[in-house]
Amino acid sequence: MTVFLLHDTPIFPDPELADPDGLLAIGGDLSTERLLIAYKMGIFPWYNEPPIMWWSPPKRPVIFPRLFNLSRSLYQTLKKNLYNVSFDKDFLGLIHGCANAPRKDSLGTWINKEIIDAYYNLYKLGFAHSVEVWFNGKLVGGLYGVSIGKAFFGESMFTLMKDASKVALACLIEFLIKENFYFIDCQITNEHLLRMGAIEIPRSVFLKMLDEAINKNFVIKKWVHHNKATSNTALFLREKLILRRKYK
Repeated sequence: MTVFLLHDTPIFPDPELADPDGLLAIGGDLSTERLLIAYKMGIFPWYNEPPIMWWSPPKRPVIFPRLFNLSRSLYQTLKKNLYNVSFDKDFLGLIHGCANAPRKDSLGTWINKEIIDAYYNLYKLGFAHSVEVWFNGKLVGGLYGVSIGKAFFGESMFTLMKDASKVALACLIEFLIKENFYFIDCQITNEHLLRMGAIEIPRSVFLKMLDEAINKNFVIKKWVHHNKATSNTALFLREKLILRRKYK
């Protein structure tokens, strides 16, 4: 299977031409223009060292907001109001937290300076967003991703305390439900995402959904988290999710 070589012009081949693992192209850059074109086509960068590698996997894990799997333990954590949550308050701190957090079975991080600079540029333009989780004024977890239209593309998360990244995801789900987002694109399947409610769909189906979602109007701006207590998020999700269990 052919892997395409990108040059200076920010164009991509058809994502259906990716190899069986999902690798579509190498090269190019992380300019804002190229990144936005990539996301709109269902393509994302993922690499450890240059050249940049661009992917569009044959099966795409997505979380439909109302199908988020809110576990009993996470529900109880939200009810306890252990953490404070903010949106777009400390994007750089959050992405550095993702880059530096220890991970199982990993010797390093794919979030290098080039990635940080590129996504910070997207943040300043209102396309990238962070969800920060705080404990006693310290950043202890969260996530970041990219938003275009009514689609959210999850990039990375980290946690330094129990359930911190899951609390961030729950608060993001609350926001996405309220704003009628179609899905979170999780990009690469893993067991953790499947437990949180991710569903694998064929790339062809994902691309059709994506085309519809990105063409929905949504104001490009910094996001604000209005629920000051995570217990409110717990109650909202209990009411709005298509639940798989009862909560007490």
